[in-house]
Amino acid sequence: MLIDKKTNRILNTVAAALILGFIVWADAAFSSFSLRIFNLCGIYIILALSLNLVNGFTGLFSLGHAGFMAVGAYVSALLTMSPAQKEMNFFMAPIIPILANVELPFVPALIIAGLTAALLGFLIGTPVLRLRDDYLAIATLGFSEIIRVVLTNLQPVTNGALGLKGLPKYSTTPMIWALAILSVVFMLALINSAFGRACKAIRDNEIAAQAMGIRVARVKILSFTISSFIAGVGGALLGHLMSTIDPKMFTFSLTYNIVLIVVLGGNGSISGSVIAALVVTVGMEALRFLDSSLNFIFFRTPALPGLRMVVFSALLLAVIIFRQQGLMGKKEFSWNLILDSKPGKKIAAALKARSARGGPRA
Repeated sequence: MLIDKKTNRILNTVAAALILGFIVWADAAFSSFSLRIFNLCGIYIILALSLNLVNGFTGLFSLGHAGFMAVGAYVSALLTMSPAQKEMNFFMAPIIPILANVELPFVPALIIAGLTAALLGFLIGTPVLRLRDDYLAIATLGFSEIIRVVLTNLQPVTNGALGLKGLPKYSTTPMIWALAILSVVFMLALINSAFGRACKAIRDNEIAAQAMGIRVARVKILSFTISSFIAGVGGALLGHLMSTIDPKMFTFSLTYNIVLIVVLGGNGSISGSVIAALVVTVGMEALRFLDSSLNFIFFRTPALPGLRMVVFSALLLAVIIFRQQGLMGKKEFSWNLILDSKPGKKIAAALKARSARGGPRA
């Protein structure tokens, strides 16, 4: 059963209104803890989309996302903190004079943070993207660790291992979710453009894409740079949500969480990244009770820190075994996709039968 364009527009408008209404309601009704988890979902949507552009749509295998997030977080923090806050943070070694008195509004600082991460992504991607598969993954992971080590040892700029505390809490619910929705719209437009089709061609067959006249190296570098920009913005939002950052936040485990979301949702699916970001972020918190002592009727177990990750990993492993392409595969959400499913077909048949019974009689 196919939905016409007018009906599709109406359904999309209603869905968008419901989503915006839920965001406004959540901002007012959720507790501080629930609201933080809700906002983390929005940030992880942004980060998953940025990594999916490289790993899912362009067919590269990058593990350096945490490094670009760290750059975005530190740049935004240093540009938005007041001189008094910087003076309190840099008590071991004074901050360099050029940054001591700089204080910008959040939006310009966010853009500069993204552009700085994009510039670093361009500089790293130009030589590294000549590699493929596992070699590319190892190289990007190595650069991510280099960035973290540099941030740890660059005391006059980043405050070293002490990190930066007291960041302004500019990552509000409207700001985070506005950028998350903007990221989804941008990715949809990008993937459906000529550039997006070139990315998919490279993913499917790089040699054939090059034979068709696609500048493979140029497309790869541009894809990596755009992904780095979005990752920098996501890192800045994360820093201002937590109000404190340090180099230990941006280890490989953070990249692993984002890769997990992309793989679970489906490589090459924007809808899958959105759904998986919600499932993984909420699921990680919902299973947190497993780390503490469990009281059964006849016995009580001791606290087992890390059991939550074991159970969560087992659930994800089951999903990957029985559905290797992820939740959405390479498909995108559409109303026709819902109607083509078994529950959708049953609902459509029931509505059709009801309409036939209630129609005009001879």
